[in-house]
Amino acid sequence: METFSLFFLALSVSVAGLLPFLSTATSGFYVDLIHRDSPLSPSYDSSSTPVSRLRASFHRSRGRAAYFLRAANRTTDIHSKIFPNNYEYLMTISIGTPPIKTLAIVDTGSDLIWLQCTPCNQCYTQLSPLFDPTASSSYNTVPCSDSACTALPQYGDCSSKSNCNYQYSYGDGSYVIGELATETFSFDSIPNQQVNVPNILFGCTHESQGTFDKKGAGLVGLAGGQLSLITQLGDAVKNKFSYCLPPLNNNSITGRINFGTKAVVSGPDAVITDLIHSDTENFFFLNLERISVAGDSEAIAFKSYQNGSQEEGNIIIDSGTTLTIIGDDILQSLITKLSTVVKLPQVSDPQEMFSLCFDVSRVERIEDGNIPNITFHFYGADVVLKPLNAFMNLDERTLCLAMISNAGIGDTSIFGNVAQQNFNIAYDLSAMKLTLEPADCTG
Repeated sequence: METFSLFFLALSVSVAGLLPFLSTATSGFYVDLIHRDSPLSPSYDSSSTPVSRLRASFHRSRGRAAYFLRAANRTTDIHSKIFPNNYEYLMTISIGTPPIKTLAIVDTGSDLIWLQCTPCNQCYTQLSPLFDPTASSSYNTVPCSDSACTALPQYGDCSSKSNCNYQYSYGDGSYVIGELATETFSFDSIPNQQVNVPNILFGCTHESQGTFDKKGAGLVGLAGGQLSLITQLGDAVKNKFSYCLPPLNNNSITGRINFGTKAVVSGPDAVITDLIHSDTENFFFLNLERISVAGDSEAIAFKSYQNGSQEEGNIIIDSGTTLTIIGDDILQSLITKLSTVVKLPQVSDPQEMFSLCFDVSRVERIEDGNIPNITFHFYGADVVLKPLNAFMNLDERTLCLAMISNAGIGDTSIFGNVAQQNFNIAYDLSAMKLTLEPADCTG
């Protein structure tokens, strides 16, 4: 199994240099998370309906799974792990000196931090102002000779000023081009306190084209790559972060992402499993052994192993994918079991996106409809998914299983953020352990 120490190479950021700036947050710090459909989000659309939002999440989830497959199988055609259209949660950050506040996508499935910057020669339109590096006294470009430049999965020719340039391309022809730089990032934490971290490596994008969302200003990667925020913070936050995602049916409430000692999750109901990470894929894998319904002793074996080996992980845990995606044969076995247990009338999804739906028009609460818990048996950790984590309302009358098939998108399996709702989820990247604890994330 790979260890995280493989990824702490000598970047231009010194962890020891960060510690004094985090001394005011010795107990760790936290940042609020905002769901993309929350009224607090710039992506909020008051005219959208639960149905339209759910259908949009279906397409985003499948598109993200398809990207993970391309990333895992990439050869010379390297695609970036950036998802400007497929995000689910945002975090507030400030960048530069003086600091400029903006909202950025938070994503455990990608690593590079990037923002669009002036001058933008050919950039997609965004609603918030572009970051102006010339207005910041703490902005510095990274030279081509710096080892950080080789941490980019794909980088372009060095500029005439010998700055480290990057060029990320997408399967649909979209791309971003810019220069790697360092800058001071600031995070609002305890009331009236701000945590300032200098010399964070990030991508300053000066050219882009493609299917980008005008309401997105950038991205904060939290995956295992050398350029992710959590890797760069490193020992300063004890290589730990955690988040607690509130239910989607209460999108006016923000979640929270914690760093450092605040990211420790423990309790009588907490379970721990291994995190798996490879040097070729920046996202995090888990080992899922089987799935059971309502405590059924005849569990469904989870046979989809990454690269044919269970030890290498077989399902990605991802905060940026809404739905849980599993193999079609496993999904069909799960549907068969649920159809036997749930006594509600079955109905079809008119657009045939969801494979199992029930008529809940005569059910006041989901709990009254005899909807069972579904347990995901990870290695060493049984994670019980309540109806909230396994089902979503298509409309007021229809409840659908929030798990879809990976048919047509390879063997990529993803443990999505619906399944992660109301769990405290902590990543310890030194021990390579993931802790999950049932929680009320609305508080």
